Amino acid sequence: MRADDLFTKITAELIDDIETGSAGTWRMPWHTLADAGTPESVGGRRYRGLNSLWLPMVAAANGWTSGIWATYRGWQRHGAQVRRGERATQVVLWKQTRPADRNDTRDDNDAERQRPRLFARTYAVFAAEQVDGADDLLARRRLERDTPDRIETAERYFAAIGSRVEQGGNRAYYQPTTDEIHVPALEQFDQPAHYYATLAHEHAHWTGHADRLSRDLTGRFGDDAYAAEELVAELAAAMWCAQHDISAVTRPDHAAYLAGWLRILRADTRALVTASSKAQAAVDYLNDTAGVGADSESAA
Repeated sequence: MRADDLFTKITAELIDDIETGSAGTWRMPWHTLADAGTPESVGGRRYRGLNSLWLPMVAAANGWTSGIWATYRGWQRHGAQVRRGERATQVVLWKQTRPADRNDTRDDNDAERQRPRLFARTYAVFAAEQVDGADDLLARRRLERDTPDRIETAERYFAAIGSRVEQGGNRAYYQPTTDEIHVPALEQFDQPAHYYATLAHEHAHWTGHADRLSRDLTGRFGDDAYAAEELVAELAAAMWCAQHDISAVTRPDHAAYLAGWLRILRADTRALVTASSKAQAAVDYLNDTAGVGADSESAA
């Protein structure tokens, strides 16, 4: 499958899931990521970006809960065998290429063409539920979410970041002009996990400040830049929740962004690639600031 065909497929399924999930439940498809945890390779490396959203969607549709994936040969190297008739799931791998250096003199345009380029290709993976000989892996990821130690870890994480967080009131938002995050007090949430999931969402916005990632989506999304920023923050929060085994929060303001999200996704099948990439960059920035590292696949 060509990468563009995969982007089209994922976008179409996400649109369908958003429309289904918005029908009274307000449960967005990226909550499958927070529910199942970040998908990992059989070697324990985390998938990133678009793949980290796509694989949990596939798993949820099939009732798979392990979150462990590998190529056909990858499973064989680990002593397991993909069962006959099982269908693979395509994921995307980004590769960097650079044209061969030339010895002749180059003008500025030639120099521009010589810069490294990223191109996407796809490859096939199978879930642990699709193979024989992976019983130990099927039990490996059965970790409880929202435990006291995970809540304490989340508290330390945000304390280490050192952002300015003002508690109180009934709204959660990031104020760029003062560079402050505002959230209701912890006791105002129905469970502590949702307080930290909300902090993750607002900290994702915080990373976009000009002194940090300087994220400006107006050139890419025009009038829908605000909705696109909210999508980035939503995806980043889901990635963060999955990383920390914290439950995602269902935000009441989803309704205000649904039309924008659907318009963005329908207009451009690569919009989701951009949003996922920006969300991953936000989580990476937060992890670096908090002093937390994470192994990952070299796939977007």
